[in-house]
Amino acid sequence: MKKTIVIAEDHALLRAGMRMLLSSDPEIEVIGEVDNGKAAVQMACKLHPSIVLMDLSMPGSNGMEAIEEIKRREPEIKILVVTMHKTDEYIIEAFRNGASGYILKESSHDELRNAVRTVLNGKVYLSPDVSERVVSGLLTGAGPRPSNNNSAWDTLTLREREILKLVAEGHTNKYMADYLSLSIKTIEKHRSTLMRKLNIHNASALTAYAIEKGIVSS
Repeated sequence: MKKTIVIAEDHALLRAGMRMLLSSDPEIEVIGEVDNGKAAVQMACKLHPSIVLMDLSMPGSNGMEAIEEIKRREPEIKILVVTMHKTDEYIIEAFRNGASGYILKESSHDELRNAVRTVLNGKVYLSPDVSERVVSGLLTGAGPRPSNNNSAWDTLTLREREILKLVAEGHTNKYMADYLSLSIKTIEKHRSTLMRKLNIHNASALTAYAIEKGIVSS
């Protein structure tokens, strides 16, 4: 019986490439493609694939939230993260939310095939580029240790970082709500929490902080 796959990736060319690569395996069938986290959850719950290949940075509900929601509703579905993000916090949060594997988009075709097989066989897959320190943190249940000067930054969730970027780019709460498929009230709540954590209380200061962190350019 074939293993089934849903691909959640907002870049059409990359989706097509992954579909073509994986479809060459006679034991695998790609049964669906989506370009955002909300649709990934809906399709996973409707089609019950063996595995979801999940990007983390997508419009609407992001991949991290989709992982958590899929595992809550369909815990038997395996999730392999396929992303460009190499930082500790992304890796740790993905596994905490229920991912079974983490691979970088720059990886080779052979590595992607290997990662899919590994996760489908019930094992954990970590890209070779994941640092020893991150692996150690995963095995011990500890997260990456924040440095003193980054402690406030390290407390931000991925959603709060998205909000920070959008604020720094000058977008309104309404735009952010539409873009992220959230209510304005939820955006305001995230924004308030973000400011409290950073001890920053206006948009100009948030923008300066985002530039300092390299989230946006000056």
